[in-house]
Amino acid sequence: MIIPPYLKKGDTVALVCTARKFTPEEAQPAVELLESWGLKVKLGTTIGLDNFQLGGSDEQRTADFQQMLDDENIKAIWCARGGYGTVRIIDRINFANFLKNPKWVMGFSDVTVLHSHIHNLGVATLHSIMPFSVPKADEKAKETLKKALFGENISYEIPNSPYNKKGNTTGILVGGNLSILYSLLGSKSSINTKDKILFIEDLDEYLYHVDRMMMNLKRNGYFDQIRGIIVGGMTDMHDNSIPFGRNASEIILDITQEFDIPICFDFPAGHLSDNRALFFGKTIDFEVSDKFTKVKFEI
Repeated sequence: MIIPPYLKKGDTVALVCTARKFTPEEAQPAVELLESWGLKVKLGTTIGLDNFQLGGSDEQRTADFQQMLDDENIKAIWCARGGYGTVRIIDRINFANFLKNPKWVMGFSDVTVLHSHIHNLGVATLHSIMPFSVPKADEKAKETLKKALFGENISYEIPNSPYNKKGNTTGILVGGNLSILYSLLGSKSSINTKDKILFIEDLDEYLYHVDRMMMNLKRNGYFDQIRGIIVGGMTDMHDNSIPFGRNASEIILDITQEFDIPICFDFPAGHLSDNRALFFGKTIDFEVSDKFTKVKFEI
């Protein structure tokens, strides 16, 4: 797995829209944050474009991302926000120059399309807060992004959840938003989870649909040779007037019960103010005990 070069002061980070629209005014808190870290910022041509929900047409979003991908002076690309739209451009992007000069691609939610596709190219990415979420992001989330970008070691120890399944393992971390992973099944962007540790999170879903998505991942072999699962925020879940009968954690445990793997819940990443940075494509040591969960990235 190729690890892109870490940033140093004076490097330039590009902000682009791959999905929903985002204005220069909305970008200002993220610009100020990066500049406070000694970094330079380049706003993509899609910042400020308005194509209904999207930050420009498919052609405009593709061209902007491609330009930043090919520009060797850009050391990281920070996707402005999620929503929907990245899948509409992923097959238009040429990653040839990126593979010669890899750089960090950052974000979460709809950016899972990029995480998964780029993982299949053999390059690590950074699951993190986005410019849209900077104003409401917890200081810990912002600090872990800074540490990750500058190549400092990041590791986490979080309290035990009653739903946790104990165990120890090591593997490459992959994953992202559950709905997006589900939507990528059958495409060339769908990831191979063999010997991997899978991170999942989601927002604003009905419980029966969480069950449907998890069942589909299972039927596609996602859990057959997996080494562990990290469950982040399952935020603002909904139920029908006739209850489904299980919460999100119980659904995940039920569908994965036959697999002898450690599973942790309530990890601080996803659609949360405390959305801590995770390297996708790096090996982690993963320990789930009676008292805590530890995630340590190998240097």
